[in-house]
Amino acid sequence: MVRGAPAFEPLTPTSFLRRAAVVHADRPALVDGELRLTYAELERRALGLGGSLAARSGGPGERIGILATNSAPLLEAHYAVPLAGATMVPLNHRLAAAEQVAVLTHAGATLLICDREMAARADEVAAAMDGALEVVVEGEGYERLVAAGEGFEPEPLEDERGLLSLNYTSGTTGSPKGVMAHHRGAYLQALAMAFHSHLDQRTRMLWTLPMFHCNGWCFTWAVTAAGGTHVCLRTTDPTDIWAAIEGEAITHLNAAPTLLLSIAAAAPTTREGERIRIATGGAPPTPTLLAELAALGIEVTHLYGLTETFGPLAICEWQPEWDELPAERRAALKARQGVGNAIAEQLRVVDEAGEDVPSDGKTIGEVVVRGNNVMLGYYRDEEATDNAFRGGHFHTGDLGVMHPDGYVELRDRAKDLIVSGGENISSVEVEAALAAHPDVYEVAVVPVPDERWGERPVAFVVPRPGTTPDPADLDTHIRALLAGFKAPDRYELRDELPKTATGKVRKFVLRDEAR
Repeated sequence: MVRGAPAFEPLTPTSFLRRAAVVHADRPALVDGELRLTYAELERRALGLGGSLAARSGGPGERIGILATNSAPLLEAHYAVPLAGATMVPLNHRLAAAEQVAVLTHAGATLLICDREMAARADEVAAAMDGALEVVVEGEGYERLVAAGEGFEPEPLEDERGLLSLNYTSGTTGSPKGVMAHHRGAYLQALAMAFHSHLDQRTRMLWTLPMFHCNGWCFTWAVTAAGGTHVCLRTTDPTDIWAAIEGEAITHLNAAPTLLLSIAAAAPTTREGERIRIATGGAPPTPTLLAELAALGIEVTHLYGLTETFGPLAICEWQPEWDELPAERRAALKARQGVGNAIAEQLRVVDEAGEDVPSDGKTIGEVVVRGNNVMLGYYRDEEATDNAFRGGHFHTGDLGVMHPDGYVELRDRAKDLIVSGGENISSVEVEAALAAHPDVYEVAVVPVPDERWGERPVAFVVPRPGTTPDPADLDTHIRALLAGFKAPDRYELRDELPKTATGKVRKFVLRDEAR
């Protein structure tokens, strides 16, 4: 019989930095312009900042906002704030000042850390909060905090299910909600991302995905766990992205499909060099886009997840046998959302009664999940939490089908599925077909009420530069690929599509316009 306390250590993603500072002490950890840090230096700075934060009067669990681009202060805060026993509130820097004030007020934040780019906005936010928020800006004031806490040794974490961060949703369907992320989920999710993205000591991750978004899908910790290098990029200009890819020998980056479009459009005519791995989430990349990127030596992996699931919950895990399939079939398989990641429970697709739908690739149901990489709930919103977790699973609000091989494929958000004359029309399917037209750069399909059919699809199309697609030609194109009833009733050309600050198309705006 073993006596005494068990040798148990609660899981927390900050442990990856403590390990990296020993195992990879002299390896490059962070690149941000002229700034170059080893892992030993990054740990020293994170501990120094953490020590100063812990010494504040806010006490354990204090909410600390971070308003920054993909920069060193934001990455350092992902370690320093939890090491101090505080809770991170990573702010979407693309939101309006009033929206940022609302998030910080709801979270109860008392301190805001920002980089140089966000300094003016931080002052505006603080002024609107009437002195309730202290601001620390990258530069002299920030460095004083880092230096003042030198020698700090954090208190051991007591509860691995304790609150790590409050990550606010993008609010595509209403007001943002504060997703409560825990240490255990972030730790395990980081390991899953390192595993599935093949991260190692040679990895050079270009930060194009916003770190504020689901804590950078937990790659803020995953790259460190692998001993790779974080390469910060404070802009999302595709020219800057390609310059960084070539100048910093980038091996990995993550991006939403909208950014992938920009990257492909700005790509050099020919490209030599190592293969680049890109993980993408959100709407499935079209077969056309996948083919364009493959020609550039870029391998795209489709992930699926939500803020509520620490980012990518599922991965379209590639099977070697698929390499021999025709290109069109490979692209269709790659666009599926896939299976639960290495630390996730398997996804389910259920009907309204909560029963699993047949695995036939046709019957549509809602995707529901449970497991270690699911949030604690919505902060200060019991009603939304209870509704999201009804039946013991988290309800994603996404509609999909289960294929015979166990892979899930999304058909739509519940609110975006078009029911026309009793037939279901997937806006995602119609969008993918339209995107295959050579003159279409970007497209969104939404439902509008119809007296006869109930609903009918309308397509909003952003043309490729230098083209003006003919709606009649688009209609002929779509009818050659899909059943006639799926063809949109109208094709409206737009210079751009309305998007959230994280790059998601605001379909509710388009629905209102279409009506």
